Amino acid sequence: MVKSPEMQKVWHYQCMLYFDGTRGRLHYRRWTVDHPAAVAILLPGIGQHSGHYHRFARYLRSIDVEVWGLDTAGHGLSEGDPAHPGTLAELVADATRLVDLARVELPDTPLVLMGHSLGAVTVLGMLGAAVPDASTATDLNAVEANFPTVPSIDPGTLSGLVLSAVPRRALGSGLPGAPGTPLPSDLPILAVHGTEDRRAPIDAMRVWTARHEWVDLREYADAGHDLLHEPVRARVGVDIADWMQGVVVGLARHA
Repeated sequence: MVKSPEMQKVWHYQCMLYFDGTRGRLHYRRWTVDHPAAVAILLPGIGQHSGHYHRFARYLRSIDVEVWGLDTAGHGLSEGDPAHPGTLAELVADATRLVDLARVELPDTPLVLMGHSLGAVTVLGMLGAAVPDASTATDLNAVEANFPTVPSIDPGTLSGLVLSAVPRRALGSGLPGAPGTPLPSDLPILAVHGTEDRRAPIDAMRVWTARHEWVDLREYADAGHDLLHEPVRARVGVDIADWMQGVVVGLARHA
């Protein structure tokens, strides 16, 4: 069937694709651009899927950043049980597979990882840095067994991270003696968080960013956990887009 120009435009804007994950067939979307300045891999939180981020994708496409959004197992159009999206190791493996696919499609394009809530935990897990606070963990052997402590991707190949509403349980890195792999201080990181977030209170993120002084923490007053779907979503979207654009421009200047 020949697509009309309108249908072709929609297909170019948002492609729906699949790959085999650790526990079933996973769906992801691509909001494409003709000549991407960067590609952002977006990992949603629990109860969300890539289709919820079409408005946010427009902000990034406006600065020529292509967006790839994953449907976590059991969410959106992905196979699986929504009540059991997988262990952190399985989530990391699935997200790493998506990164591999993006690198094949856009091999020379700067890549930024972005995650919200569980997706942000997964992003940190991909770098071996999503670990509990070692001072409160009663069994560090269990931490080593249940949390990926070695990066699944080379952080030197990333252009940046965007972390949204990270839960406290993943913010133990950076302490002396903490398990896992320290985040490299030359990796640009933006953290966005609502000051009224009750699911992931901001205090833990403030402590974490104090240990990681190069992280740019943006706080949003009167905002809760779901930053990109709350009344502040436009401001958050613009802030993330401006930050990504600055990272990509900075890379180009040093190329």
